[in-house]
Amino acid sequence: MIDRRNFLTTVALGTASAAFLSACGQSSSSSKTGSAENPVTITYTWWGNDDRAERTRKAIALFESKNPDVKVNGNFTDFAGYWQKRATEAAGGGLPDVMQWDLSYLRDYGQRNQLLDLGTVKINTDAFDKSLLPSGQIRGKTYGIPTSTNAFAVYYDPAKLKAMGIAEPDGTWNYKEFNSFLAEVGQKGNGTLFGGTDYTGVWWMFNIWLRQNNIQAFTDEGKLGFSKDDLKKWWNTTAQLRGTPAIVGEDKTTQLLPKSPFGSNVTATEVTWDNFMAGYLGDSGAKELKLVPVPSDNSDNLGLFLKPSMLMVASAKTKYKDAAARFIDFMVNDPEVGQIFKTSRGVPASKTQRDGTTFEGTDKLVVDYEKSIEKYLKDAPEPPIVGFGTLESSFKRVSSDLNYGKLTIDGAADAWFKEAEDLIKQNA
Repeated sequence: MIDRRNFLTTVALGTASAAFLSACGQSSSSSKTGSAENPVTITYTWWGNDDRAERTRKAIALFESKNPDVKVNGNFTDFAGYWQKRATEAAGGGLPDVMQWDLSYLRDYGQRNQLLDLGTVKINTDAFDKSLLPSGQIRGKTYGIPTSTNAFAVYYDPAKLKAMGIAEPDGTWNYKEFNSFLAEVGQKGNGTLFGGTDYTGVWWMFNIWLRQNNIQAFTDEGKLGFSKDDLKKWWNTTAQLRGTPAIVGEDKTTQLLPKSPFGSNVTATEVTWDNFMAGYLGDSGAKELKLVPVPSDNSDNLGLFLKPSMLMVASAKTKYKDAAARFIDFMVNDPEVGQIFKTSRGVPASKTQRDGTTFEGTDKLVVDYEKSIEKYLKDAPEPPIVGFGTLESSFKRVSSDLNYGKLTIDGAADAWFKEAEDLIKQNA
């Protein structure tokens, strides 16, 4: 069980990785440094919308004011374009000095020695939960430091449920009960409001279901840890709901892009990460949204974990290791940075930053949700296998074809497994 309030003592006494990162540092003589009169310039890139860009620029300005010997040249793009740019840069040997990163791509770049081993520079990780740090580690080396955490949840709109005379859920439900809830919403929605989207098309919800059943997603050897029958069983979970008002159709979902059906007020629920709260409120115009845990057929094992909503990494070829490390340390630990971002990146992963941040309104809802599920949380997963980003995208695409009726469940499982096994062979 993760105890956010008391983990510092445990970390200080027992977390070798944290102590290693805190104590070991790259000496200034082996990394170029600047001065206030002649500062070094590091590049930093991130993905996100205009809101994240504004917050990030404020954080950069704050860092520069406290570190006059370093200038940060920042730029951003959308999520899809972000990874295309990184692939092009990596092929040419020119990754930015510091980068916002996603867990899905950490092993791809870390195992190919394109990211800096952050154990060779000075970054304070004493205030991080010991169960979270392994998510940024590969084969004993630390390539990523979490900025923040998020957890999976079921969002719902209480006003919509009240209008239909449906009781609000408390999150203590199994899959049969959850599906019945979606069906009731769809039935009373009169063709204008659906229960939700097909949650079985979301890789991370499948990962949670595997954890609920004590099945590994991937083995230590980088192979699939689940069988084709496991995947068929998962996709069969919502088989009776597809094509009914319980689940919004795939064609409707596509028409609503870039907004989600939930943000577009077409569904009453959504199963996804908890740090999407602000975006959903903004898109939907709802006065209030609530969060409850995902369903599980084992009430003692919800399969939940705190995932790094994003990480900070550095290029292995940066000429400014010390400056890059200082910037990363600042972005993950400084309380004023926490005040700038609140929960827009997720709940701050560093206790120092979290305790120095005031959470109100929407931000408090997300923080309170993660506190409410503490007793169910298990260790965060280690970085997924090489090529996972592609596998996650194909999982969504094949699930979409399943919902369109282009594939049967057997056909969908065969198609995805072939892609997965081919990709694993290519990266072996």
